[in-house]
Amino acid sequence: MPAPQTHPYDDLTPDVVLDALSQIGLEGDGRLTALNSYENRVYLVHLEDGTAQVVKFYRPDRWTDAQIEEEHAFAEALAAAEVPVVSPRRIQGRTLHHHSGFAFSVSPRRGGRHPELDDPEVLEWIGRFLARLHDVGTQSAFIQRPALNLSRMGQDPVEWLLTQSVIPQEVRTRWQQAAEAALGAIESVLKATPTDVLRLHGDCHPGNILWTPTDTPGGGPHFVDLDDACTGPAIQDLWMLLSGDRVQQQHQLGLLLDGYETMHAFNRRELALIEPLRTLRIIHYSAWLARRWNDPTFPIHFPWFGSSSYWLEQTQLLWDQIDAMEGKPLVA
Repeated sequence: MPAPQTHPYDDLTPDVVLDALSQIGLEGDGRLTALNSYENRVYLVHLEDGTAQVVKFYRPDRWTDAQIEEEHAFAEALAAAEVPVVSPRRIQGRTLHHHSGFAFSVSPRRGGRHPELDDPEVLEWIGRFLARLHDVGTQSAFIQRPALNLSRMGQDPVEWLLTQSVIPQEVRTRWQQAAEAALGAIESVLKATPTDVLRLHGDCHPGNILWTPTDTPGGGPHFVDLDDACTGPAIQDLWMLLSGDRVQQQHQLGLLLDGYETMHAFNRRELALIEPLRTLRIIHYSAWLARRWNDPTFPIHFPWFGSSSYWLEQTQLLWDQIDAMEGKPLVA
């Protein structure tokens, strides 16, 4: 991979963060803690009034203001329906602000730990809350936010990767053959599986669910980071919570749906989409890393990316996914 060059985030200094907050009437006391986020820059900021807030500076040129504001409106609709999400604060009448070329938002601090997904009660609980999120998701439609589809998540990333000097020549042809075969298999399943679409969380992996003790007010799961909110099938917000072998995944899926279906109907035909969606995420992930390589944090945290061994592993992974897509879907 080529060496990273300058990036807009190089200009996001602590002074810029504090000045941005001061601009909207929040005075920091100088204490900033960078929180775990690769796509955006997120900080825990302590204020002079003794409180702490989370401020997110959105990656430049990723989303338009209209797309971010639509995400915020979705979060506010969820919060109004008492779905446990962390919604950005309205300050000076708006949720999205600008300073020094950066768009940013401020949210209340909300702690928690990752959920224990080996606990049946936890999985059922998360299933119920996802159903409530999806119930709100069906009540309106995104106009600005993207759709989760083959073109955006698969075809476009493959085409982009093949036009860049990203994949070493000695493995390029093998990866391309696997990627094109995978896209064909995905397309076949999608055509054979008509589904309804709705507004989704979009990136509902365990790291985006925080759990607080159930014996405290508001305890249980709450959702964070709607940055990838999109339109798509309901199963997208379920499959990333599955892990282990087929038997384990079917057990986990059954528990999630036990909770989900007490609150919202689920189309069982969508189970056939789990492996195609997983394959799209694998393809998109490689392109995501390559597109972000000029951000200095990426070479630091993903030093293994771009090597011949990485692309050979990805090639084998895609062939394994093709076998999975040709097999029987999970059942629950």
